[in-house]
Amino acid sequence: MSNPSATKKTSQVKNAILGFQHLLAMYSGDILVPLLIGGALKFNAVQMTYLVSMDIFMCGVATLLQIRRTPLTGIGLPVVLGCAVEYVAPLQSIGNNFGLGYMYGGIIIAGLFIIVAAKPFANLRRFFPPVVTGSLITLIGFTLMPVAFQNFGGGDTAAKSFGDTTHLLLGTVTALIIIALNIWSKGFIKQISILIGIILGTLLAIALGTINFKSVGQAHWLQLPQFFYFSAPKFEWSSIVTLILAALTCMIESTGVYFALADITGRELKSKDLEHGYRSEGLAAILGGLFNTFPYSTFSQNVGIVQLSGIKKLAPIYYSAFMLMIIGLIPKFGAVATLIPTSVLGGAMLVMFGMVGAQGIKMLSQVELNGRNLLIIAISVGLGIGVTTQPTLFQYLPSSVQVIMSNGMVIGSFTAVILNILLNHTGLKNIVED
Repeated sequence: MSNPSATKKTSQVKNAILGFQHLLAMYSGDILVPLLIGGALKFNAVQMTYLVSMDIFMCGVATLLQIRRTPLTGIGLPVVLGCAVEYVAPLQSIGNNFGLGYMYGGIIIAGLFIIVAAKPFANLRRFFPPVVTGSLITLIGFTLMPVAFQNFGGGDTAAKSFGDTTHLLLGTVTALIIIALNIWSKGFIKQISILIGIILGTLLAIALGTINFKSVGQAHWLQLPQFFYFSAPKFEWSSIVTLILAALTCMIESTGVYFALADITGRELKSKDLEHGYRSEGLAAILGGLFNTFPYSTFSQNVGIVQLSGIKKLAPIYYSAFMLMIIGLIPKFGAVATLIPTSVLGGAMLVMFGMVGAQGIKMLSQVELNGRNLLIIAISVGLGIGVTTQPTLFQYLPSSVQVIMSNGMVIGSFTAVILNILLNHTGLKNIVED
């Protein structure tokens, strides 16, 4: 006869491990944004410690806001939130040209905009049929693939060590371990294949002597969040407009992630669900401005984990959120996680992002592939991948325009929505042959 108490404890341990897997999958993205922005704004070591720690803490808070359903917020899907890369260039530009206060003021106003726009934006869901959402999800996976390859080679393409044999070995071994576990293992081991791959890849890096533990000894034991740590918010119209445009791009990307997870978990999303999801991201952005961190949106990386693990419940995400908050308050713990080599994360990302793209193809396979829909898929996916691989195509445009035009996810999304309206809801549908 089984012991209910022991069974419950085992389940909690499994959920905690699965939550840790989610954390590791998005951790590089969590710390990448503060490192990029803090470096561009010439933050000193103390300032950088606060920025990284509080960003991790706020990622946990933002995730809780999204997974916990309330009458006004929370989409209740297995999502993890972090600062999107769409915000990096605008925040660097605003911080350098106007000052930190205007950067945080813009973040707060962008968050308010997301909250106000949540309902009308959610009512546009009729413009996201399977041919559009399938294209979006395919794009999420394939436009992230260059990021995976960059990490696979070591992260910094300008470094002399980029693509050296050590990076390639670590990335390859990590990817092969994950693939092998998904082929030959079953049950819980298969569900945590990504975590096992990352751990074994890191152990291999330690054996090769490529990891330096110095950062762990230098990290603090405690860092508490503070209002306006760097600066009180200030407001300037061009900064606000720039961040609102970035917020719109993130809302489009989040929409694709919502539909991807809804398809995986077998849940039908309604306009109310989308509204709650957007509103949570708006609230998270406001908190980011108040605590002088960043705006937060849904991380598409974690779709691949949900697909690979087959775990569709929220319990692991709750563990992941609380772990992020604890790590954020104790920088020394966070420093341990930063020891994971970028190339190891890149190997895991190759599999995860590929699975996201495959999920999109699976959705598109259920679409009636007539001439109109094939045109929508071909042009939207083609443009999205094209601008992702050649962002310098728009280098002579204003920086605020570059933020939009160089984002493959946004260009592909807008293209899919517009073409769907034109080809399936106007007189053009009678011209294009099926």
